[in-house]
Amino acid sequence: MNYWRLLDLAAPEAILVVAVLAVLLTDLTALRGMDLRLRLRIGALVAGAGCLAALGWLLLMPGASNPLDAMLVVDPLTRLVKAGILVLALFAVLLTLDSDFTNHVGEYYAVLLLATVGMMLLASSSDLLMIFLSLELASLSLYVLTAFNKSSVAATEAALKYFLFGGVAAAFTLFGLSLLYGIAGSTSLADVARVAGERAILVVTSDSGVTTRSIDPLLIAAIVMTVVGFGFKVAVVPFHLWAPDTYQGAPIPAAAFIASGSKLASFFVFAKVMLIGFAGAEGSGAWLAMRPGWVAVMAILAAASMLWGNLAAIAQRRVRRLLAYSAIAHSGYMLLAVMTHGPEAMASLLYYAFTYGLTALGAFAVVSVVQGPSSDECLADFAGLSRRAPVISLCMLVFLLSLAGIPPLAGFFGKFYLFSAVLRGGALLSQNLWLVILAIGMSTVSLYYYLQVLKQIFIVEPTPSPSSQPVPVATQTLLVVLAAAVVVLGGAPGLLLHPLLNALTQAGW
Repeated sequence: MNYWRLLDLAAPEAILVVAVLAVLLTDLTALRGMDLRLRLRIGALVAGAGCLAALGWLLLMPGASNPLDAMLVVDPLTRLVKAGILVLALFAVLLTLDSDFTNHVGEYYAVLLLATVGMMLLASSSDLLMIFLSLELASLSLYVLTAFNKSSVAATEAALKYFLFGGVAAAFTLFGLSLLYGIAGSTSLADVARVAGERAILVVTSDSGVTTRSIDPLLIAAIVMTVVGFGFKVAVVPFHLWAPDTYQGAPIPAAAFIASGSKLASFFVFAKVMLIGFAGAEGSGAWLAMRPGWVAVMAILAAASMLWGNLAAIAQRRVRRLLAYSAIAHSGYMLLAVMTHGPEAMASLLYYAFTYGLTALGAFAVVSVVQGPSSDECLADFAGLSRRAPVISLCMLVFLLSLAGIPPLAGFFGKFYLFSAVLRGGALLSQNLWLVILAIGMSTVSLYYYLQVLKQIFIVEPTPSPSSQPVPVATQTLLVVLAAAVVVLGGAPGLLLHPLLNALTQAGW
């Protein structure tokens, strides 16, 4: 093994680790005792420079390599996913520029970058052991980010719930992956798929000549445990209970990164585990004609997430909790792509997850402006925002309409492409048609609660307030860039889809 070659392939993650050490050293030495705002800006500069350097290295890396038997896979697809994670992390770093929830600036940026390293390693791995280690590195970092506002009881409570649910989910995940190792005798997803297809799918022929396929009980247990563990990470019903409290109590930059970068990385590895590791055990997701298999489980979870996420969001009066239930519903939409084979389904999943991440970051940035020092923002706090801050109000209009799937924004094309890929992915049209009809209906429902927020912003008269703080220029610039990206990717989706499809073809999807 050429260790220099290995270091070259892992250079983006190594650059972020160096940035972690640099931001800690800078804040704990040269910046100690200085003004908080200056420390935030310099810390963001160092952390942002690390993200940009890692992104630049990724874009310059040629070819594909698999030096450690699937533990570190570097190909065009993983590079694109890691680039997306780095872009979302960079925006999350910039979102902290005007925050004041902690004095531990260096530690905050260091933990955020470590979470990014975990997500990048997660995207690069097709090995069960490496997937679990990367997942825990990212998860532990996100637990800490949730609790970073020490003066907030809500943040402490949210972090404790997140940690407890996460610990249970990690146990399920580890047990499921250990069963897969027991079945295959290997931790490689490709080996797991080969052995599971050969030995765990039982074919029985009766005396009358009828052939039936059943799944070995050990593989069933592995599927259930794995789905429970990853279902928590992507916040699908009924493993979603941590999400509303975490989105509400965590510092806004942390909540935004959980809703964006974590969702992209988690859905990508979830799709890899199900589509590669459990290949041959799909069964059927057809309505009233389900054969045993994990596709039927995905169909039920997707339907439950779309229903509960959208219906529960209607009752919310706090915008962050509304966004949390909206995220649960969007996880249901994305599950439709996980249960569908083919490069178009995977491309639609990654396009949807990335554009959703940009939109979620923008929506949380607007909430941070409205919220101010309080964490109890509600719909009424947005009343008359268009009179006070027309630029960010227009940006919020773009974000919410994109989440609702209104053309020509990225959210519309993401849903259109995802639903069409799901319909084409079924052996029969009826297999997935009912799920697509449900998804379209729930998207219509979502428009109602998004319009409730926009009604407060543009129609309701503002309430008298003793003072109105100007919106920081950095925040306005960030919002304009995010809104422009949502509009551009909606009007020209090929900018992202063509590289994704080319990368998927090269990766053998």
